[in-house]
Amino acid sequence: MTQSVVPVVIVNFNAGARLADCVESVLRSAHPVVVFVSDNGSTDASLELLRQRCGGDVRLTIVENRANLGFAKANNRILPLLPASETVLFLNPDCVLQPDTLARMLPVLKQTPQAGMACCLIANADGSEQRGCRRTLPTPWQSLVQVLQLQRLFPGSPRFRSFNLTGTPLPPHPVEVEAISGAFMLVRRSAIESVGPLDEGYFLHCEDIDWCARFTLAGFRILFVPQISIVHYQGTCSNSRPLRVEWHKHRGMLRFYRKFYARRYPLPLMLAVYAFVCVRMALIALRLGVQQLTPSQR
Repeated sequence: MTQSVVPVVIVNFNAGARLADCVESVLRSAHPVVVFVSDNGSTDASLELLRQRCGGDVRLTIVENRANLGFAKANNRILPLLPASETVLFLNPDCVLQPDTLARMLPVLKQTPQAGMACCLIANADGSEQRGCRRTLPTPWQSLVQVLQLQRLFPGSPRFRSFNLTGTPLPPHPVEVEAISGAFMLVRRSAIESVGPLDEGYFLHCEDIDWCARFTLAGFRILFVPQISIVHYQGTCSNSRPLRVEWHKHRGMLRFYRKFYARRYPLPLMLAVYAFVCVRMALIALRLGVQQLTPSQR
């Protein structure tokens, strides 16, 4: 790719000091960047800390939404503000890039004209590969396998394969996958114009796999680049509201299944899947409720 500026879009909601860490790492990039932070009504000190540490950098723009618009809508709101560019990086506020991350990722995307988006290896703080970094699109059956951990009972069986590919050997070179993580999505601008923005019907979770499914249906490839890695301190923005996060995650799952599988699977099977998702959400809510009550009873 040419040395044109790459816009980086970061949606923030109470990420604390992680937000400033993230933005600083992006601004240290060897490739030219501009950063747009779309803040979803944060009530912590994340914006104050960001302004203290990076406010003097003209490459940073902060857009305060004054309310929690959700991940998809907060990203989409920034799209009309972006300068002309060949690519856009959508990045979570609790990620840390290396100075050469973009400089190494951009040529990979350029060398694969059919690719609409790409993701690098996303690592946990301990260096291990993060779950969801590379995956297949979750069919109802694969989601059931994942939830019940059936792949552990039937290791090596293609029928009982999880949609998460974490734990399988890393490929030696960039490969095509069905879906990547929304924590780091380097997206070709022309692909966005062809496919459309993120689906705002999702509030939090599943909008990334929805986008991947739509990119695939539109004929674009999705790349996973294992030789390049970043660190993602997952859950920084959601740890304080686990029940709300789980609600939106399960709601997103139902929307994804209805949108992409309702016409491909028999109605009784889909109703069973919907029921299973609702029961699972109820059980998680019960567990979280018990956990919240337990400390007060001691």
